[in-house]
Amino acid sequence: MDVKGIQGSINFDGDWVTITKGQAGAAATTTRFRAADVTGTRFKSATTFFNGYLQFNVPGSLVDQEGRNRRPTAADRHRLSFWKSANAEASQLLAAVEQARG
Repeated sequence: MDVKGIQGSINFDGDWVTITKGQAGAAATTTRFRAADVTGTRFKSATTFFNGYLQFNVPGSLVDQEGRNRRPTAADRHRLSFWKSANAEASQLLAAVEQARG
């Protein structure tokens, strides 16, 4: 199961979540963790005017302290932003990870 996002993608194979992010002029970075290790998730659907995001909390990750109406930063290795066209795939991936957590 894959979700193509902005400057990266998320892959879930049933056990492992792999987030690959790349920026122009820099090498791609890959973050990999087990679905069973996920302690929490955050999901925001994309709209016509705003990108959505999918964020995973795992032990040892730095969870951003967010104020009201703020989104996680792009530097978070456990998060990926996506366009409106990927809403369905992102919500399906999140449901699969949530099921694998239990």
